[in-house]
Amino acid sequence: MKFSALSPDRKEVIAVCNFTNIVFGSFQACNLGYSVGQKHQGKGIMMEVLNASLSYVFDELNLHRVMASYIPHNIKSAIILEKLGFEREGLARSYLKIAGKWQDHILTSKINPKHQEH
Repeated sequence: MKFSALSPDRKEVIAVCNFTNIVFGSFQACNLGYSVGQKHQGKGIMMEVLNASLSYVFDELNLHRVMASYIPHNIKSAIILEKLGFEREGLARSYLKIAGKWQDHILTSKINPKHQEH
């Protein structure tokens, strides 16, 4: 499932996010990936896109858990995921091949707020 944010004139994709490996049944979870164009970073666009898309997967699909990972030196991703309520779960060594190199990733997840035990 993919979501995108377009420029006001609708001629440019400025940010995207995707939910992959969506599993229902007893797992009810997926992985989140996202990116925003470099010239659009720092404007709150990614936060807006992710807030809206997370609301959709939690409210409409009723998923229980969304998982996201990031390269340890990607501080911007760490900050946005933390602001969105993702919790750090650990470090996956040699997790994804990015730019031709296997890289470690910080693993995070967010549980559907409606499924939280009180």
